[in-house]
Amino acid sequence: MSAATAAPAAGVRTDARISPRAHLRHTGALVRRNLLWIRQDPESMFDAVLFPVVFTLLFVYVFGGSIGQSLGGGQDAYVQYIVPGLMAMMGMNMAQGVGTGFNQDFNTGVMDRFRSLPIGRGSVLFAKISVEMVRMLIATAILMVVGVLVGFDITNWPGLFAAVGLSAVFGSALMWVFLTLGVVMKNAQSVQAMGFLVLMPLQFGSSIFAPPQSMPGWLQNFTEYNPLSALADSARGLMVGGPVAHDLWMVLAWSVGITAVMAPVAIHKFRTKT
Repeated sequence: MSAATAAPAAGVRTDARISPRAHLRHTGALVRRNLLWIRQDPESMFDAVLFPVVFTLLFVYVFGGSIGQSLGGGQDAYVQYIVPGLMAMMGMNMAQGVGTGFNQDFNTGVMDRFRSLPIGRGSVLFAKISVEMVRMLIATAILMVVGVLVGFDITNWPGLFAAVGLSAVFGSALMWVFLTLGVVMKNAQSVQAMGFLVLMPLQFGSSIFAPPQSMPGWLQNFTEYNPLSALADSARGLMVGGPVAHDLWMVLAWSVGITAVMAPVAIHKFRTKT
């Protein structure tokens, strides 16, 4: 048997011998390592800090007047519409970041070091997701601050926290997709390109930026089944009022389905990558 074939098998046996308590300890240590890396490289937080600022100001002041009129209230109405929608984008954009970072760790040899240690293989992936969740929460907090500055009214604090939690659940599910891409793609640029091809149609073919009623019929059908539309609409319902139940269950169903399919794939690809 070759060394490349033996290594994954050894990794599987190592996982089997590690207790759940040890898995948690390993995950915590790796989370601390990733947070210290961010501290040493603060530029890695630029996307989490700048994305909510740039997108909020861009859409409010460029499109707010025209789209706000279709909502019946001008720019103020559009602020109430776009801020919950942008919250739905946070998890997706942070998910893309976890894929590129994971790929870079492979190409720099960091993952080879991790896989040579007697730690749970899943701990490496869970630590990556945990740190990206922290980044997503920071980006969401910045989004809400900018949103309030441009006129967003927070009238339902429990609904706001529920919307943040729902976005985190969906974002964590998408991270498994991008972790898989981070393993199978050759470089970070390929992960970014693939993410762009997937994210752009989902983002702009949804109710995040504009009401679907103004779209062509075929695109309205697409937005109806787009999970980002369900996430954006449920966030609006929770934060500013409106129907929630149907969209909420759709988001949870998508999240469970994506995680159930992609988490085992990501862990398997990580264990067997040579």
